[in-house]
Amino acid sequence: MIEFVYAWLQDLWENLADNFHPFWDTLDILLVACAVYWLLILIRGTRAQHMTLGLLILVFAWVLSENLELATLGFLLDNFLSWGVLIVIVIFQADIRRALTRVGRGFLQGAPRQEAQAIEEVVRACRALEQRRVGALIVLERDISLEEHLELGTPIDAELTRDLLIALFLPYSPLHDGAVIVRESRVAAAGCILPLTLGSHVPAALGTRHRAALGITEETDAVAIVISEETGKISLCVGSDLVADLDGPRLRQALLHLTGHIQAGAEIPDELDTKKAEAAPAAPVGTELGRADLQ
Repeated sequence: MIEFVYAWLQDLWENLADNFHPFWDTLDILLVACAVYWLLILIRGTRAQHMTLGLLILVFAWVLSENLELATLGFLLDNFLSWGVLIVIVIFQADIRRALTRVGRGFLQGAPRQEAQAIEEVVRACRALEQRRVGALIVLERDISLEEHLELGTPIDAELTRDLLIALFLPYSPLHDGAVIVRESRVAAAGCILPLTLGSHVPAALGTRHRAALGITEETDAVAIVISEETGKISLCVGSDLVADLDGPRLRQALLHLTGHIQAGAEIPDELDTKKAEAAPAAPVGTELGRADLQ
């Protein structure tokens, strides 16, 4: 009796598998397409995009050499691409680490709370530095990796706290002149050298910190916070736009909005609302701002 039931179940499974075979093939193709699409979205706008294009060109050259029977070129490319998995891991290690972290955030409920707490620490540090008129430049990494800029600074990899940020920017600190880069709610590096903006629309009154903040936001989607050493005022740079003279609450709202943690119903100033900024015509940096605000 048991053997009969087992044989019947086995026949039923085989029939179902045969009937639903096209369905499983379609599901398999859809899953692969979604994975490829997700990877393309992940690497868009990063250095990995150009590296991926370079690898695809090498693969195309290898296929071409096989069809044209170019023995020497085919041999070299065949041996090079045989280590393809290791090459991809070495080249894209930073992007792979960031992707796995973002996937893990979807299963960890504490991650958004950590980011919100990190933003609160940044705001508290900025207010303290503003009161002391201590110049500072803090860059928050978002989707586009800042790895090449991290390499030019001093690695920190420490928990982001108000006291740590203040200590890094004190005048007697050896790292106070550079930028602090925050990655995944941690202080990744300090004393980082950032590219300066070369835009002709930038007012001459802008100091080096403001120009560096505009430069990094022109090249990436990072958010840069600048505290003027002359006036102590807080400025925010995102998308190559600069908004000056922010207080603590407005800075907090802006950072929560830009990182996707803004609460429903919260009011966002027009100049900090990215959707309105995209719809409105771009205004020159520093418009309606005094020269002292941009020091």
